[in-house]
Amino acid sequence: MAQHNQQGKEGEQAACDFLISKGYTVRETNWRMGHLEIDIVAHDPQANRLHIVEVKTRKSDLHFDPMEAITRRKINNLVNAANGYISFFQLQMEVQYDIIFLIGTAPDYELRFYPDAFQPPLRRIR
Repeated sequence: MAQHNQQGKEGEQAACDFLISKGYTVRETNWRMGHLEIDIVAHDPQANRLHIVEVKTRKSDLHFDPMEAITRRKINNLVNAANGYISFFQLQMEVQYDIIFLIGTAPDYELRFYPDAFQPPLRRIR
């Protein structure tokens, strides 16, 4: 496995551990629909809310603005994948889009959690 793939896998596991420690249930990791992927699908049972979580792992934060990694295209892909997930599993619950940034190396990550990081873009009605 390439080093960046291993780093990403370790980062996603650390993100899952963090979410579980907050009382969430991790439903899926790396869920795919065609070419679209959701890093983590989690459920907050207290709020009955589905969390679509994008995970970004970096060795250092030098010259790195984490929000630059979340482009409009990435947001659209996450929203489309989430819609596919909700439809596939016929879920009836609110959806929240979160981002977890991990900086460093396993197991000593600095974790930055951005809950409700963005809202789905509005679509025009024609």
